Amino acid sequence: MAFIDPQTLIIVGLAFAIGGILKGATGVGAPLIAVPVMTSFVDIRFAVAVFVVPNLAINLIQSIIYRRALTNKRFLLILCLFASLGAFAGSLTLYQASSGVLEMLMAGLILFYVGFRLYRPNWRLSMSMAHKLNMPIGFLAGFLQGAFGISAPATLTFLNAIKFERTEFIIIVSIFFMTMSVIQLPTLLYVGLMQPEHLVLGLLAVLPLMGGMPLGAYILRQTTPDLFDKVILFILVGVAMRLLWAL
Repeated sequence: MAFIDPQTLIIVGLAFAIGGILKGATGVGAPLIAVPVMTSFVDIRFAVAVFVVPNLAINLIQSIIYRRALTNKRFLLILCLFASLGAFAGSLTLYQASSGVLEMLMAGLILFYVGFRLYRPNWRLSMSMAHKLNMPIGFLAGFLQGAFGISAPATLTFLNAIKFERTEFIIIVSIFFMTMSVIQLPTLLYVGLMQPEHLVLGLLAVLPLMGGMPLGAYILRQTTPDLFDKVILFILVGVAMRLLWAL
């Protein structure tokens, strides 16, 4: 196993702690912060590989906690099936594409997500329309997760628009992300992008990720959700600018 230098440990730890704060406050969104923050300092393939194990672990825990809240089982099954196909295709893209292109596209995805959230904060979808869209959106989200480690531009934009009750929203997102991680892990191992140091760092990263979650819940209680959301969007713009500046 390659030596893991202290600077990398600090970067990974901080990225996951910030991701944990967001997840603790909203129930979702850890990769939206953690992966781009890591990518602004290290290679995107490294960031995506390190996040797979923590993503699997934390969403497995949330799936168990909120398992009774799931009512739209058919909707979730179809979403996860197509997300699995997309995650496989995205993981192969991560292996084949150049880092510079991937990082530029990641920055673009982040800016698109921020812009959409600011322009259409109250966008809504009916459940009947959501059933028509869950196949293509599922595949797109899976592809984004596999190739960039973040699927929020598709996942959260889509699921937020359906306006699920909060606990069902969390269980759907948790099973969805867990499914994609289950596909990513063996695929990245097969193509050689998942190395022992990625697994070790991923296991260690579960600690700051879970440690940040109570802090996120506390911060949300002390402020308004709208203010917290704007702070997160501001951080994302800063991360996107850093990615573009480094190209």
